[in-house]
Amino acid sequence: MDKELWNKCIEFHGHECPGLAIGFRACEIAIKKINLTFSKDEELVCITENDACGVDAVQVITGCTMGKGNLIYRDTGKMAFSFFNRTNGDSIRLIMNNFQSEMSRDEKKLHILNAPEEEVFTIKKPDYEVPSRARIFNTIICQKCGEGVKETNIRLSNGEKLCLDCYEEYSRGW
Repeated sequence: MDKELWNKCIEFHGHECPGLAIGFRACEIAIKKINLTFSKDEELVCITENDACGVDAVQVITGCTMGKGNLIYRDTGKMAFSFFNRTNGDSIRLIMNNFQSEMSRDEKKLHILNAPEEEVFTIKKPDYEVPSRARIFNTIICQKCGEGVKETNIRLSNGEKLCLDCYEEYSRGW
């Protein structure tokens, strides 16, 4: 375990916790299995299926961020991370295993950081392809609130271009 990198993750996140350890360990495994390096642009992509503490470790270790467009949040509620290395075409998906042992918070953290990788994660290939690179979209002004919004998030209603906040969703129940 790279203690200096662990300390950088703690500094960024604000504290030590089992959740941070999950992201840290997922990155360690991905680095080893698919030869990841820090992403300066979009040569690496991470799809996180949760918005928990571990995502902070992913940002620190991999350089994947929402702003660069190479950290994608896919809300499945699973403690899972998929990594794609655009340079060599490799990919990996790590899904946190359940462990039903009574452990303190610190014991859980240490278990996640030190147990054999197959005890902590199920490791397989993602069942989807690497997402396309981030794109820049035009800004459209909402005709109700006057705020600018990415064109792909505009909705039409009675001939007006509306942002998601101003648009009233219509549904008939299915």
